[in-house]
Amino acid sequence: MRSGIFSVCKPPGMTSHDVVDVMRRLLPRRTKVGHAGTLDPGAAGVLVLCVGVATRLIEYVVATDKQYRAEACLGLTTDTLDAEGTVLMEADASTVTAGDVQSALAGLVGPQMMEPPMYSAARVGGERLYDLARQGREVAREARPVTVHSAGLVGFKPGRRALALADFACSKGAYVRVLCAQLGERLGVGAHMAFLVRTAVGPHALAEASTLEELRAAADQDRLPDLSVPVETALAHLPELRLGAPAAAAFRRGNAAPGAPAAEGLVRVHDAAGALLGIGEAAVETGERVVLPRKVLPE
Repeated sequence: MRSGIFSVCKPPGMTSHDVVDVMRRLLPRRTKVGHAGTLDPGAAGVLVLCVGVATRLIEYVVATDKQYRAEACLGLTTDTLDAEGTVLMEADASTVTAGDVQSALAGLVGPQMMEPPMYSAARVGGERLYDLARQGREVAREARPVTVHSAGLVGFKPGRRALALADFACSKGAYVRVLCAQLGERLGVGAHMAFLVRTAVGPHALAEASTLEELRAAADQDRLPDLSVPVETALAHLPELRLGAPAAAAFRRGNAAPGAPAAEGLVRVHDAAGALLGIGEAAVETGERVVLPRKVLPE
């Protein structure tokens, strides 16, 4: 297939790159495959794969909001902020109530500057932070603006090691393990993330994601494209702009095209027939509203 986007359910125990490798083996040789947003090996849930020409759109697909369900173990802090790390601090969380957790979660909602944890796939100086951490090296990380849109308690099990199950909706760049640690700090007992499931990436919900077994079965029956989702769906967070023939031709050539909307920002550009041309940016040039090509897809 020339191009496609797949919403895949990544099982725990596999890296995001492992899932990409599985998809590559199901496609013709030299077909490009990439993922839009890394999931930790121990985590499960939605992983969006871009195939062929769609790989050129990864940076825009990954920019959408994400939803997670995570369990925080209260009273135990680790160096990795998850269950795989070395215990740094222990405390008795038996006095913490569900109401306390609900209040603490509410305090996490809103914008904040979040520093990537050392045990993460973020890069500093071209190296993955988790590689540096495993070498015993800690480096300065630049905090990034993120937004927690919602944080709600789903379930609570009291005790010395109380367990809080919570749903989070976050912008790109937010680390749920950091949110679990912040929850523990707000409660005064510390916490780490016990497990994580990504329940949605933009419009791609976990209930609609394909398992690896379903992908393999579809490939065996030559119906893999049936499991793909429209590229437009993955880019639904961007406003749609349709251009007439002259403007569409200019956009395809990489030139500024007239006809941009009043609001500035990124737009999903289509021709008059609805075919996706690429991603543009609405702007003003010499007093005229135009759309500047940022990513043009081949015809």
